[in-house]
Amino acid sequence: MPAPARFGLYSMAMDNWRSFFIMKFQSLAEQQIYVIAPEGLSRYYLTELTEQGRKDNKVGASWMTRENREMDIRNYITYLDMVFARELDAFPHIPVSLVGFSQGSATATRWAIQGNLRFDKLILWSGLFPPDMDFTAGHEKLKDKKSYLVVGKNDPFLNEARMLEFDQLASKIGVQPQKIYFEGKHEISEVVFPQLIKG
Repeated sequence: MPAPARFGLYSMAMDNWRSFFIMKFQSLAEQQIYVIAPEGLSRYYLTELTEQGRKDNKVGASWMTRENREMDIRNYITYLDMVFARELDAFPHIPVSLVGFSQGSATATRWAIQGNLRFDKLILWSGLFPPDMDFTAGHEKLKDKKSYLVVGKNDPFLNEARMLEFDQLASKIGVQPQKIYFEGKHEISEVVFPQLIKG
């Protein structure tokens, strides 16, 4: 069986919005880098109800909500471990980078610390470490890994206060992620990929 982690895009997404997200990584696939994009297990409507009914039927995904929060965390870590085992256990020498976008940054961090996987880099993209994490366990898992924060210079969600929070959380973990800025907002930008691949 050929090693899957060097080519192609693999999304567990079905609708157009999620398919659009995975296509942001097409340039990596063209470099024979395999991208696996699991989605959040919780669902919500992207638009609010109106007096006339729904504006449309678009549904978004989230890694968790405030309801059954701890159970959701346990469930998605188990789910991500299963994805990893199915896709990568047979290929122990392939380098692995975890990328969490927005809310997925906290998810990727929790998985890195609590999950059953191996990885080389943790990349938080437009998101922060979870403030309720186990900082001692986080230090042990991340001290020998490369870590990054990727931020759009015009990201409305990562303002000065949020960046200060990121620095404080990183200090509690005892890591110093490399910060990479790009011209953009709360989005994936392909211009950053070469720097992350070389780093």
